Amino acid sequence: MGLILIIIPLRRPPRLLARAAHTRVWSRGRCFQSVLIHVQTLWELMLLGEPVVVMAPSPAASSEMVLALTSCLAPLKYCCDYRPYFTIHDSEFKEYTTRTQAPPRVVLGVTNPFFVKMLQHWPHVLRLGDLKMAGDLPKQVKMKKPAKLKSLEAKPGLYTSYKTYLQKDKTLIKRLLKGIHKKRSSEALSALLRCHLLELTQSFIIPLEQYLASLMPLRRTISPWKNPPQIRPFHQEDFLKTLEHAGPQLTCMLKGDWMGLYRRFFRSPNFDGWYRQRHREMVRKLEALHLEAICEANIRAWMKDKSEVEVVDLILKLREELMRARCHLLPVKEETLQRVDQYITTIVGSLPEDLQAVLCHQ
Repeated sequence: MGLILIIIPLRRPPRLLARAAHTRVWSRGRCFQSVLIHVQTLWELMLLGEPVVVMAPSPAASSEMVLALTSCLAPLKYCCDYRPYFTIHDSEFKEYTTRTQAPPRVVLGVTNPFFVKMLQHWPHVLRLGDLKMAGDLPKQVKMKKPAKLKSLEAKPGLYTSYKTYLQKDKTLIKRLLKGIHKKRSSEALSALLRCHLLELTQSFIIPLEQYLASLMPLRRTISPWKNPPQIRPFHQEDFLKTLEHAGPQLTCMLKGDWMGLYRRFFRSPNFDGWYRQRHREMVRKLEALHLEAICEANIRAWMKDKSEVEVVDLILKLREELMRARCHLLPVKEETLQRVDQYITTIVGSLPEDLQAVLCHQ
């Protein structure tokens, strides 16, 4: 009996499809039209990594909204999980619907009415209705208590008890609603909203970046003969003390409890992800500056009163620095790396032949 080969076409993973669609979300920009009055609330929920469910009438609508939400923090990276289209067949279904533990930090996009009952315990639920034809003024969904999300007939709205830290920008909302009423293109309205969220995120991040930069060791403290100095630790209370004179109020007109927002942000995966990435970049910068300091140093003068053990130790350290620079692609010019390589060759050549043979075979 011959074998029958059944070929099943491979599907792209949902997360890969989601990443590919990110660039298309903001170009259309219609998904936010019915929730404009809640944009800043949603921005805060994303910033803090809160668990959010998006209940939409179709997979396309749920995916578009989830991707728009996770993109609204740019240039800050959203570091929590997200599922643009989540179904009862997903492996995490039991984990996400259980009531015995707090919901995970994830944004779910769902369409099955079954989830209305199964996800009532989630703290933030955004229920969307059908979008009207382009040019129509969509009805803005209201803010409602989570307890009101009890039946399949629940109306569109944002179901949450969350209290925002910042006041709403009513002027922006009026401009956007007026633009919809006058049938301005969705691209133009999307650009206006994206610009607002970008400026809001930058106002929030700039004080953090400035404080982090102050933790970087001064260049004059970097010695070519010692390991690079350590970056000072990030102390949250010290940072909060800087807000009075260098806080978001310098670049943002919105009033509110910025300090409270920062305190809660510190407990979110987004802060952890931002800090880890920036700390890695600072370490790489320190290593690059250390290599530059080595190139500017007088190696021969240093070697005059040093023992063979100290010289060999320097060679090994320089080789390690050089390898790390090339493997980690440090921000160092190639001529700097070549100069360090020449220094190693020069130092090795100054040693006895037996030591040179040993070092050359390492």
